Amino acid sequence: MEARIDVAGLRKRFGPKRALDGMTFSVLPGRVTGFVGPNGAGKSTTMRVILGLDAADEGTALVGGQPYRTLRHPLNQVGALLDAAALQPGRSARNHLLWLAHSQGLGRQRVDEVVAQAGLESAIRRRAGGFSLGMRQRLGIAAALLGDPPVLMMDEPFNGMDPEGIVWMRGFLRALATEGRAVFVSSHLMSELQDTADHLVVVGRGQVIADAAVRELIAAASDDRVELRTTARAAALTVLVQAGAEVAATAPDVLTVKGLPPERIVTALTAHHVPFGEVSAHRATLEEAYMEFTRDAVEFRAVPAAGEVAGGAAQ
Repeated sequence: MEARIDVAGLRKRFGPKRALDGMTFSVLPGRVTGFVGPNGAGKSTTMRVILGLDAADEGTALVGGQPYRTLRHPLNQVGALLDAAALQPGRSARNHLLWLAHSQGLGRQRVDEVVAQAGLESAIRRRAGGFSLGMRQRLGIAAALLGDPPVLMMDEPFNGMDPEGIVWMRGFLRALATEGRAVFVSSHLMSELQDTADHLVVVGRGQVIADAAVRELIAAASDDRVELRTTARAAALTVLVQAGAEVAATAPDVLTVKGLPPERIVTALTAHHVPFGEVSAHRATLEEAYMEFTRDAVEFRAVPAAGEVAGGAAQ
């Protein structure tokens, strides 16, 4: 089976609520694809439709060119972690995996292999109901890997992980993609996806807002801005505006410059004997890029607390 997911024109309503409105994208092999968007954007519904847990009103969702419901041995073709709490709490972690393996005709040796991959050896005979959220995530990942599938889907796998677990998860997901698998990860943690994902699908109100490489999204959000540190802010602003730049003061000793590359800024300031301490091209974070793309797609927005400005702390 080809390692890919193809979603085309998905539409889904829950009563008056339109959860999906033409959702279309592909998850390709050999890379980690992040799936992000505000609460209520349709991420979980899309994943459930892909796995046949919800039926779409319109459109298709295919895994390796086939609907999930037609797969004869689904764990061998797609591994999924949508809910780390979806287990029998009185059963040991090992027995949970053995039960899943038996349902797909897999042996005990494969259970031992995925236990080692997920770092669960020391806890495998404990009751799964006593696991922390981070340990349940590891157990869910082990279950998703049982069939050695070419496609993997994970919903918020970083939740509950301690710092060591987060570092492990980043490297683990990248390693799975390097093996040629299609890895599809939903998360609200932009800092983790920035260090993990190769590609991002950004959604809002049931539609795809952006579908591009992470580096392209960050470059677009960076907007060719340059940050200048200078003790002569007024003089620098005058010189740079005369040189054709757009300039804004963003801190007592910082100017943000658009329209001039760093080398021309240095040349202009030097020619007019304006002192400066640093000139650096601004590189946006993935979080900044995400906030820019989803600005008009947030459905649930809290009222800022007293003394706070929308989107940030009090100034």
